[in-house]
Amino acid sequence: MKHSIPVIVVLLTMFLLAQFIGLFVLYKNIDVVKSSETGKTEFKDLPIGERPPLEEKTSFVSLLIAVLIGTVLLLLLIKYKLLIIWKIWFLLAVVFALTIVLGTFVRLEVAFLAALIAGLWKLFRPNFWIHNLTELFLYGGLAVVLVPLFNLFSAVILLLVISGYDAYAVWKSKHMITMAKSQAKAKMFAGLLIPYKIKGMSAKGSSTGKKQLPAGAAKLRKVRTAVLGGGDIGFPLIFAGVLLKELGVWQSLVVPFGAALGLCFLLWNGKKDRFYPAMPFISAGCFVALGAVLLLGKVV
Repeated sequence: MKHSIPVIVVLLTMFLLAQFIGLFVLYKNIDVVKSSETGKTEFKDLPIGERPPLEEKTSFVSLLIAVLIGTVLLLLLIKYKLLIIWKIWFLLAVVFALTIVLGTFVRLEVAFLAALIAGLWKLFRPNFWIHNLTELFLYGGLAVVLVPLFNLFSAVILLLVISGYDAYAVWKSKHMITMAKSQAKAKMFAGLLIPYKIKGMSAKGSSTGKKQLPAGAAKLRKVRTAVLGGGDIGFPLIFAGVLLKELGVWQSLVVPFGAALGLCFLLWNGKKDRFYPAMPFISAGCFVALGAVLLLGKVV
């Protein structure tokens, strides 16, 4: 077992929360009037900027290229220790995504101010609560940007290719491990971080020789920590969002459970202190969910 049962439960719960929050934000961004006119699901314009004009069937190519370029840039920033540029990039990404999410419910000015405060807090005064709370919401913002650019075919291809890339990056080149360690060290990790000792939660057998963290201020590098990368949250959310767009609400709600099942399999069977690519397992769960949705659709 990769982590203790309490930590696995917390990690899976937060993973599911991020998925359902993202789907809710995406649902609230559906343009009901335009959808009724065109007969297909249409989304509102973004509150800031515009979506790139991509073809749905080939949009996965552009996103994969963006992932590769971002990876190279991040590795260069890590290698040359360009921390200031990295922090600016990190802050802009967080504020952008949170502004889109909050802008779904409040005025843009209020959303931007709240997102900026949360982003600065996350960057300069990080702790368990602010880090993971922002992570639960910001992937919904990315989904609002990306889901309208995909159809089911391109979403399936995206999961297949990104799963292969994740396996290569962890097991072969190992540059994903380098990035994860560097992000954690710099306190700019994109994804969920669950320390074994925080206020109200501890795990049997998790002692690291460090003293207990101050209540409400978990310094995440001082104890053993369970992590889940941002891509492992964002890609299944995109897939679920595409099902929301093309098939319907209940169909999209099945995907998070399938993805969580794949993640649970990995966490349960993985070994302590070893790195694993999560996307192959999460993608397998997404495909199982898709199969169940299609089967239920024929039965019903």
